[in-house]
Order: sequence, then C-alpha cells, then structure tokens
Amino acid sequence: MEMETAKQHRVLVFTTPTCPWCSRAKSFLRESKIPYKEIDVSKDRRAAADLVKRSGQMGVPVIEIDGRIVIGFDQKKISQLLGLKQTI
Repeated sequence: MEMETAKQHRVLVFTTPTCPWCSRAKSFLRESKIPYKEIDVSKDRRAAADLVKRSGQMGVPVIEIDGRIVIGFDQKKISQLLGLKQTI
C-alpha cells in the first residue's frame, strides 16, 4: 500500500503545442511527480479567454497552483508554491 505524504496540489498548465517553455514546465512537473491538468489554449477559445481573465496574459505558459498564478516557467516560484526542495 502506497502512503501519500505530499499535499495534493491543484495544478493547471495553460499551454500551446509549439511552446518550448511549456514543454519544459510540463517536464519539470512530471519529473517532480506533480499531477497537473494541461489546457491547450490554441484549441479552446474559451480556455484562452479564461487564461486572460485569470492572469492578464495571452502568452504561455501560465501555471496556476492552488489558485496562485505563475507567469512563464519560473522554476523557483513553482517549487516554492509546491513545497519542493530547490535543486537550483
């Protein structure tokens, strides 16, 4: 039986398929074993409008962690919000 010690965070990643920083952000989350929901704003106009409403940004990646917005792939801030140990 697996014990879950880490707090389960709600993580949304607003992305597009051609965004290299989005790929890096998703890789970082996967490597850190953080589940996330990916929202491709290039395929969903409503999601794109929601992204602008939440963050004031049209660019990606935008990562929402437990309701807090991180604009771009800011690994330090993402790690801090997720309670991960810094490896930088």
